[in-house]
Amino acid sequence: MRSISLLLLVALTALAESNIEYNRRAKRELLVRSKRRWVLSTIELEEEEEGPYPKLISKMFNNMTGHHHEFRISGMGVDKPPLGVFEIRKDTGEVFANRALDREKYPKPFHIKFDIVHQHTGNRLDEELAFDVELKDINDNAPQFFPPQMTEQVKESTRGTYLPALLYVNDIDKENTPNSQISVSVISQNPTQPKIGIHKINSKQFRLTLDGCFDYDKVKKYEVIVKANDHGEEMKSSTAVITLNIVDTNTHLPTFKSREYRGEVQEASIKGDILRIGVEDKDTPKTPGWNAIYYFMEGNEDENYKIETDPDTNEGILSVIKKKDYEKTNTAKLKVGVKNAEPLTICKDYKDDGKGEGPTPDSVTIDITVIDMNDPPVFDKDPVDVYQKEEEQPGMVLHTPTVHDAEGNPIRFDLLEDPADWVTIDEKTGTVTSTKKMDRESPFVDNTTNIYKILIRATDNGKPQGTGTCTVRIHLGDINDNLPQLVNRGVVMCGNKVSKVMVQANDSDAAPYSGPFTFSLGGDDKDLAQRWKFDPATGEEGGLVSLKQLPYGNYPVPLLIQDQQNMVGRDTVDVTVCDCGEKNVCKGKEPLSSSLGAPGIGLIFVGLLLFLLLLLIFMCQCGKKFTIPTAEDEGNQTLIKYNQEGGGSECKAVPTLPLTPTRNEAVTDSIKMSTKQMSQTAPVMIQDMDTYNSYGQTMINSHMSSTTMQHQRDTLRSQGGQNMYSEWNTNRINTNQGGSSRHHSVSRRSNQHIAGHLDRRLHTINGNQADHPVYQPHNYTYEGQGSRAQSLDGLSLSNHGDDLNFLNDLGPKFKTLGGIMHQTIQEKS
Repeated sequence: MRSISLLLLVALTALAESNIEYNRRAKRELLVRSKRRWVLSTIELEEEEEGPYPKLISKMFNNMTGHHHEFRISGMGVDKPPLGVFEIRKDTGEVFANRALDREKYPKPFHIKFDIVHQHTGNRLDEELAFDVELKDINDNAPQFFPPQMTEQVKESTRGTYLPALLYVNDIDKENTPNSQISVSVISQNPTQPKIGIHKINSKQFRLTLDGCFDYDKVKKYEVIVKANDHGEEMKSSTAVITLNIVDTNTHLPTFKSREYRGEVQEASIKGDILRIGVEDKDTPKTPGWNAIYYFMEGNEDENYKIETDPDTNEGILSVIKKKDYEKTNTAKLKVGVKNAEPLTICKDYKDDGKGEGPTPDSVTIDITVIDMNDPPVFDKDPVDVYQKEEEQPGMVLHTPTVHDAEGNPIRFDLLEDPADWVTIDEKTGTVTSTKKMDRESPFVDNTTNIYKILIRATDNGKPQGTGTCTVRIHLGDINDNLPQLVNRGVVMCGNKVSKVMVQANDSDAAPYSGPFTFSLGGDDKDLAQRWKFDPATGEEGGLVSLKQLPYGNYPVPLLIQDQQNMVGRDTVDVTVCDCGEKNVCKGKEPLSSSLGAPGIGLIFVGLLLFLLLLLIFMCQCGKKFTIPTAEDEGNQTLIKYNQEGGGSECKAVPTLPLTPTRNEAVTDSIKMSTKQMSQTAPVMIQDMDTYNSYGQTMINSHMSSTTMQHQRDTLRSQGGQNMYSEWNTNRINTNQGGSSRHHSVSRRSNQHIAGHLDRRLHTINGNQADHPVYQPHNYTYEGQGSRAQSLDGLSLSNHGDDLNFLNDLGPKFKTLGGIMHQTIQEKS
């Protein structure tokens, strides 16, 4: 029976397998007949999975597969970063992972594209599809604090609340999974009291809390260690260290060092720092909880005192700010309290944030003694207003003051200020009396208020003397004591434009003794009325109208100016009638324009150039040495005046050579020096020429004779006059050929020849002076005044060729020189 059952089972199994094979064949035929069919899935790969690698992670299948197909993949992890992570077997479609992956580095799935192509042609056999590779998270990261160490400053006054330490924690494992859920706790603190806890703000923020009070005097620093752990299968954790530095605050009240204080103050005096009071405070110095604030509790209702804090010593400084009167009070009792700048906090009941009822602030009493001093006199009224009309007769009593002295000391009065010296004061009674007429228009009176101020002083005879002052303000009432007058006594009427000018008047008096004024013409001149009139004739200024066309010129017009009280002032306005330009200014008086056109600038430039040229020529002429001008080679003529026996023409031609008995060097130098001296002294020589000419006339008559002159000419001819002239003439010709002007200097050699000739000639005269008779002075007929020449020009070296006959008669100029030399020779002998 068992055998039959076994055979039946085998038969059924064979039949089933044949049916399955048939179904497979049918299905394959169905797939082939369909368009296409993919078998795809999302592949899940665990991160950081151990190998070995490459590791098969999936297999791709397509009904288009055959003997000539090929599988291909592309995308992230294949041909895009990270490269080479995944690959596929081209013939089987098996997908492999080549290395382990970190999900925290690649949190998003890998998107990979899948293709099947013909092995030979590369053509796609089906449409491109894609699949994802997703990494499965494991708990491989611990929570981390940011930062892992931190230091915070915490005030001592912090009570039962959050501490300023804020903690940031993060876990990079997959969010919303147990691997990234965080819990934070305090695992230790030092010291252990007060208790510090943790409060969770959100999944990543936590704050420290305090249950109790800090005491700066006991502990100044706390160290807290906190731990953060996740909720993964294999739980991971990390720690952080928080240091809390306690900052001292006001937890102690200040107390006075002494229970009694005493001070003194002089009567009627203001003085600072009359007393210092000190306190003790256990809080940290120079902090708000240590800084003391002093205040009056009693005794300063009149605010005579003030108390301030010395920031360095924390002492209270008492000062007097109002004068004390000894007669009213001679002592004062002040009650002073003290507190800190920062409110007091205590740990009596920390749940009320330390603001519960605390101890009472400390206080102390200060006794002040007022020392009696001499009280100064006090005026009953200060300032005093007195009303007085101006120009009142002197001797008016203006004011008698009332003064009190607390001690009853005698009082004397004097004036401190009386700028115009208008009043006097009685030394005993203080009565102020006028000594002069007071003028409201005086510069010592305020022109806006019409007030004249004087300052009087009262002095007692106490020790020390006390003084008091009082200001007396004298209000001066105005009277009509000033005549109206013109503001400007000269006006311009543009005759080519208008026929009217406005004349303005002024009166130093105030209303109603001033304007508006009434203008009219002064005098009974009919021509004045026919020439001028006023329109308008009333007001602060009047219009002076010309009734007819007036020639240009100045016209004085007398005026009558009448104020509101009919007081008449006489004045004269000078009207200038002229031709005006655009600015209503007479053209003849217009200021020069500050702008120049191109022609004006050009003329200025040319003028400057000419000035510079003249300056240069002048400097060059001054720098030259004296030159002996020579005559022109051509066209040279001389005009000789034969009937003149003294003086000569101005030295414009060749200068004469004085026959002075001296050495060669002296003659040469004298020629140069005399020229310079004559150029400097020419004005003086010109003024004295009359005296010189008359003197020369006498000398010629007295010391010259025809015999002597003849002998000198013969000697000059016999001793080389021809050679001297020839040398001079040659040198002059060479100079002219060099392109020089008419006046050129001769060479040194020529000068030496001339000097030698003169020396020889004078030697001859000196040797034969015994043969010459001496004639007495004889007056010849006066033939007129000669020319005003600076030097003699009788000896001329003009160009006369080789003929030296001119030496026989050198003319009257040479005679004058000869007479002078002859007299010199006689004086020496």
